[in-house]
This record gives sequence, structure tokens and C-alpha cells, in this order.
Amino acid sequence: MKATIFHNPRCSTSRAALALLNDAGADVTVVEYLKTPPSRDELARLCARAGVAPSAALRKDAPAVANDDEALDLMVRDPATIQRPFVETAAGVVLARPADRVRDLL
Repeated sequence: MKATIFHNPRCSTSRAALALLNDAGADVTVVEYLKTPPSRDELARLCARAGVAPSAALRKDAPAVANDDEALDLMVRDPATIQRPFVETAAGVVLARPADRVRDLL
């Protein structure tokens, strides 16, 4: 199984999700989103596939936004505001918080 994780190696939840993928034998592509931020279109696609509103994909400590367009703009401008990790496989996308949500894709 192929998987992509939008990962922050300093985040324990992101590390746990990556470990679950590795333990399952997934062929994992790791995207360190702080170094290689996703585009606005990519963020919108991930949110849509995960079934979460862009405003729900913001970290709790992110500045307040009025709508989902503003949320996407903020995440593009400041990738540190993206809640993590997004994990994508052929089975779908999850915002793996908690990390065990990765199991929904295995």
C-alpha cells in the first residue's frame, strides 16, 4: 500500500501516525509540510477527501478566520497553522488526530 503523510517530525502525533504506517508495511512518502508546503488547491483537495472543512484543519492556536477561504489562505501563508498530520492512501484521506485514525486507511 502506498501512503503519503504530511508530516512534522517534531510532533508526537505525526510521529505516531508515521510509525503506524511503517508498522503496517506501507510504502510511505513523507512530505515535511513546513519545508515543502502544500498549495492551496492541494489543501482544499485533502480537506475535501478527508471530509473536513478547511477551518477545522487549522490548529487550535491559529488566528481566527471568518470562513474556509480565509482558512486556506492562512494555511498557505503560514503552514505551521495546518493541523497535522494529513495521511492519504488509495482508501482516502484522514486528519490523523489522534494517530489511530490512520487505521481507517489500512
